Amino acid sequence: MSRRCHGVSFRSRSPRSARRGAALACVFAGVLVTGAATGSWPEAAGSTELPVATGPVPERAEAGDDARELVSRSGDRWAAAYSAEEYQAVELTLAGEYVGTGIAVLSTAEGRIVVGEVHPDSPAERAGIVAGDELVTIDGVPLAGRPVTDAVGRLRGSTGPEPSEPGTTVLLGVGRDGATRQVEVERARLAARPVTVTRDEPGVTRIHVSSFVEGSAELLRAAARSAPPEDGIVLDLRGNTGGLLAEAAAAASVFLDGGLVATYDVRGEQNALHAERGGDTDTPLVVLVDGGTMSSAEMLTGALQDRNRAVVVGTPTFGKGTVQLPVVQPDGSVAELTVGRYATPSGRTVGSGGIAPDLVVEPGQDAEERAGNVLGGLAAGR
Repeated sequence: MSRRCHGVSFRSRSPRSARRGAALACVFAGVLVTGAATGSWPEAAGSTELPVATGPVPERAEAGDDARELVSRSGDRWAAAYSAEEYQAVELTLAGEYVGTGIAVLSTAEGRIVVGEVHPDSPAERAGIVAGDELVTIDGVPLAGRPVTDAVGRLRGSTGPEPSEPGTTVLLGVGRDGATRQVEVERARLAARPVTVTRDEPGVTRIHVSSFVEGSAELLRAAARSAPPEDGIVLDLRGNTGGLLAEAAAAASVFLDGGLVATYDVRGEQNALHAERGGDTDTPLVVLVDGGTMSSAEMLTGALQDRNRAVVVGTPTFGKGTVQLPVVQPDGSVAELTVGRYATPSGRTVGSGGIAPDLVVEPGQDAEERAGNVLGGLAAGR
C-alpha cells in the first residue's frame, strides 16, 4: 500500500443517506426505553498497557537513553515504555494471544467487578468460576470502586515490574450467593476471542469486537456473513481499546465498497487507508459505542459514520486520535511515541471529546435495546 495520501472523491449514495435520515428522524421522534448496560472487558483486550494504534514496524534507535527515560522526557501523554520482555507480551497480544486466566469482567453501576464471561476450557472455567460471580479481591487487593482496567491488569499479572508467565497463579476472592471463597487460578497462554456473536432477539445480530488484533477483521467478516439474511447488524465496539490500524481498516471493508477509511500522518508524511471493494453495503447497520471505544475503534466508527453506512448509538467515545510508533532502544527496551494523528473521511480529527454518536444513550437507558430499536427503523426504511 502506498504511504502517500491519495485524493478520493465519493459518489452520491442518496438512497442509503435517505434511509439513514428517515430512520434517525423516526427514532428521535419517539423511541423511549429504560434499563442499564455496561461493556465487558476481556483480559485479552482490556489492559491499559496495550498500544491502541500501531501500524508501521518498530524502528530501531541508533543511540539514546532507555525507553523509560525517553518517555519521561517526551511530554507525550500517550507515550508508553516497555522492557524487552514486556513488549514481547504486547506483540503476543496483538498477534491474538495473551497470558491470563480466561475471565472477561465488567463493572456494575454500584462499582462492583463482575465476571461477564469465562473463556471455554480456560483455567478459570476449570477452577469453577462462572459468569455472574463477583470478583471481590485479587491477590488480597479489594476491587470495590477500582477501575475495571485495574482488575484486568491484575488478572493478567501486568501490574508488576515484569509481565507474568504461564504457570504463575493469581488468588481470587470470588463472591457468589452472599458468600466469598478464595480460588487460586493458574495463568495460561490463551487464544484471544476478539469477536463474539449473540442473537438475543429476532432480526438483530450483535457482533462484539473487543480489540483489533491480528485476524479480527476476518472473524468479523465471517460473523457478518453468517448472520440470517433478514437480520440487521449491531456492531458493538463498546470497550474496544483499539489495536492495529490495518485490522480496523480491513474491518471497514466488511461494510464498505471501497473508498477512504482514514488518513493519518507519520511525522508529517501523509498516508491513507482504503477499504477493499465488495463489502456488504445493504444490511442495516448500527455501531454501538461508549467511553471505552478508543483509537482505531474510533477510526472505524468515524469512517462508517462519515460514509453514511451506519447509525452510531451510545455515548461519546474516548477521544484518542493519535498514532504511536514503537522505537526499539539500544538496550532492547521499546518506547511507543506519538508520531501523528488520523482523520476520518470527512477530515474530522478525534480530540478529547471523542466521536459524538448520532443517538445518545442516556443514563438508565439500555444501550443494546436502544440499538435494536434504531436497527428496526433502518430495516423499515430498506
